[in-house]
Amino acid sequence: MSVGAIDRSRAVYACHPSQSRGRVFPQPESRSRTAFQRDRDRIIHTTAFRRLKEKTQVFVAHEGDHYRTRLTHSLEVAQIARTIARALGADEDLTEALALAHDLGHPPFGHAGERALAACMKDFGGFDHNAHTLRIITKSEVRYAEFEGLNLTWETVEGIVKHNGPLITAAQGEDQLNWGITNYPRWRDLELDSFASLEAQIAALSDDIAYNNHDIDDGLRAGLLNLDELAELPLVGWALAAIRERYPSASEEIQILEMIRELIGVMVEDVLAETRKRLTALAPESADSIRSAGRESAAFSNDMLVELAEVRRHLFANMYRHYKVNRMMAQAERVVTELFGCFIADPGLLPTRFRNLAGEPGSVDLARLVCDYIAGMTDRYALEEHRRLFTVQGYL
Repeated sequence: MSVGAIDRSRAVYACHPSQSRGRVFPQPESRSRTAFQRDRDRIIHTTAFRRLKEKTQVFVAHEGDHYRTRLTHSLEVAQIARTIARALGADEDLTEALALAHDLGHPPFGHAGERALAACMKDFGGFDHNAHTLRIITKSEVRYAEFEGLNLTWETVEGIVKHNGPLITAAQGEDQLNWGITNYPRWRDLELDSFASLEAQIAALSDDIAYNNHDIDDGLRAGLLNLDELAELPLVGWALAAIRERYPSASEEIQILEMIRELIGVMVEDVLAETRKRLTALAPESADSIRSAGRESAAFSNDMLVELAEVRRHLFANMYRHYKVNRMMAQAERVVTELFGCFIADPGLLPTRFRNLAGEPGSVDLARLVCDYIAGMTDRYALEEHRRLFTVQGYL
């Protein structure tokens, strides 16, 4: 079977695998999968992807079996992204690959771990999880005999790096790019001053839809959010009222689950309506027309953005800044900071394969090696490493 035989119908503005700008290291095409399907499969088979199952979304992974982790979040993002991509005629496989890869660079303990690593790396080029994802897919994952990284297509690499928009803008020049970006030899080929493909923009919006809704679900499950207070938010209140009217005898747990499903559906429909409106106005003739449009082609409506801002304010005030979460995140930041300081001061404490690559104590090379090591840890492994290094009975 040829690759062409399995191609799906795509809109003219979609990325097409047969028109890909290719891979850094040329490889024969697959007889049964498109280039973007191969990218998706390579991402799924990475060690970094498997580690997401033990990395924090909001709650540290060991806090409970039913809270989202980075892995379950990524799967939810991919499901929403495929739905939107299919409806808009974008390439589903590229969209899915970008959705699955978008959190690969997150360190342990979510944003708390990222804040700690960014502070530790302040004098060594900084740390950014999105830039670290690029480092993973182009260098850290060593799975092939002929090259480092995954050798993904240009479209997938571009979409991963730019899914949140251009990195070079009037307010931010090349000199402000994170070292994780500029350390990639071909970073200028990624056209960082333009928008990414429609597929990448869909993946980014799907991330917003997923985390807003599952954070409500997890927050209610954890007892950090109050359903009656959430009902005062126009968007959530409307959805909850609709569900209670439709299922008045259902348990509160079922009503919450139905409400979340209703909210996801409403947000998806809003994205589809607004994006179709923008595409009609733009009349793009190719994927590059999307990149050069000067603004996002996939977006929420202004009304939905106002509603979501209210939801996010409530989540920040009542969940993300809840004292229980603050305590957990403060502990997480301390663990990451102390691990970094320990390894920087004495690289002989690093595992053998890292120690053999270590530079001089206090050097930039050592700092970046230590950063790579810590960023790759799961929550549980980071806690275990901290125990082994800072507790007398750690190895006894």
